[in-house]
Amino acid sequence: MGPGMAALQRPCLKCFWQFWDYETPKMIVVKNRNLGTIYRLVQLLILLYFIWYVFIIQKGYQAQETGPESSIITKVKGLSHSEVAGIGEKVWDVAEYVKPPEGGSIFTIITRTESTALQTLGRCPESKKVHNANCSSDADCVRGEMYMLGNGQKTGRCVRRSGGAGTACEIFAWCPVEDETVVSESLQRFAPNFTVLIKNNIHFPQFGFSKGNVQEHHGHQLRNCLFDPITDLYCPIFKLGFIVEQAGENFTELANKGGVIGAIINWNCNLDLDPSECKPQYSFRRLDPRNNKASSGYNYRFAKYYGRDRSESRTLIKVYGIRIDVIVHGQAGKFSLIPTIINLATALTSVGIGSVLCDWILLTFMNKDDMYSGRKFDQVWQSLEEPTTTATSCNDISTQESTPVEIKCSLHP
Repeated sequence: MGPGMAALQRPCLKCFWQFWDYETPKMIVVKNRNLGTIYRLVQLLILLYFIWYVFIIQKGYQAQETGPESSIITKVKGLSHSEVAGIGEKVWDVAEYVKPPEGGSIFTIITRTESTALQTLGRCPESKKVHNANCSSDADCVRGEMYMLGNGQKTGRCVRRSGGAGTACEIFAWCPVEDETVVSESLQRFAPNFTVLIKNNIHFPQFGFSKGNVQEHHGHQLRNCLFDPITDLYCPIFKLGFIVEQAGENFTELANKGGVIGAIINWNCNLDLDPSECKPQYSFRRLDPRNNKASSGYNYRFAKYYGRDRSESRTLIKVYGIRIDVIVHGQAGKFSLIPTIINLATALTSVGIGSVLCDWILLTFMNKDDMYSGRKFDQVWQSLEEPTTTATSCNDISTQESTPVEIKCSLHP
């Protein structure tokens, strides 16, 4: 065996024998009030964290379940009317101003419309609001070209707009195009008094717990009640004006341009208490950015088709409305032995951080740190075949030529 191989085996053999060493802590009492104060303060902070935050605030003694199974049923009621110059009055009921009518978790209440009536398929000038719609000759209008943000397909002709307001490319489309003969109608006058029913049922499968936001004795009284967080918590009927007000919005401005409001229902249930203590909490806030003109507001289009003079006609309607998204959050907790044991063991273990911190301060920053280090770590070379030497302190241990045993002494005030 060469000298290189022997040199390599010596560290390995040393590591093998060190594996069988035994380490035992030694307690040394350091009479230092500043260090002792730091030690007790660290212990106190750790205990306060676990008692107040982990066990009281976070309920670390409970098994938790978040994201309950949820069902939502909505219903809107109310009437409104609008007036259009030259046409007259129109009455709006739920079938017209609520979209979609199924009563799901997302629905829109129409507050303003812009209608383009009597549209038929034909040829007409492009809208002046469309990019590159203006022209000076037929060469500016490429036949068959279709601008995706426009209203139809170019015919290749440059024609004069109605009323003599310049010239534009002629298109094949539903004519007259939108924005040329728009009729605006508003439902704002009575819309704040519309009532919105939000019926919600939740289920936590881990605990087999279910509850709804309508109590049994309210079932036949829902027609005559309105939500009140104190006197009528289990009557989930809200006025539309109340919802907008709770979201911090001006109803007139919101109804004119449209917007999205989140109706948030939060279930925070401590199942160690009576089930009646599991109550729904409601909050409302606007979800679309009100200050961003490019993305604020809410509108969409749809058309009503009908036959007229053996041809198909339609009324194109652009609606502005208040879209309501019902969002359900929730969590439930119940006492469980496993998380309780885990958090208790973590708390007891964490208390030892104070010792580690104080040992570091003691051996690094305090005066006579070499003396403390010398008393903290001792080595005992003791033969297993000879009598054990009795020592009263780490420095009193005698050194003998025998098998090495290392004893580490830790400092605790």
